Amino acid sequence: MEEVYCRAQGRVQLVMFRDFTLRKARSLGLVGYVHNQGDGSVEVLAQGTLENLKKFVAHIQKGPFLARVDRVDTEWRKPSEMYHSFEIVF
Repeated sequence: MEEVYCRAQGRVQLVMFRDFTLRKARSLGLVGYVHNQGDGSVEVLAQGTLENLKKFVAHIQKGPFLARVDRVDTEWRKPSEMYHSFEIVF
C-alpha cells in the first residue's frame, strides 16, 4: 500500500472537481479523501497500489471539463493512517 498527497490549484472549486476525483478514485479501488481548501485549492489524499495511484494523479492533473488545473503539488509517502473508503470531506 502506497500513499499520495496532492494539492490541486487553479480553477478547481465549483467545477465538480471533488466528484470527478471521487469517481476516479473509487473506480481504481483507492481509499482516502478529497477536500476543498479555503485558499481555493483542493486537497487529495489517496492510498492504493503504486500503479493505480499514478493513473489517479494523471487524472487529477487534467481535471473535469470545466476545471483549469494550473498545478498539482504531489508528495509520495508511506501511509501513516489507514482509510477504508474514498470520501468527499466537507
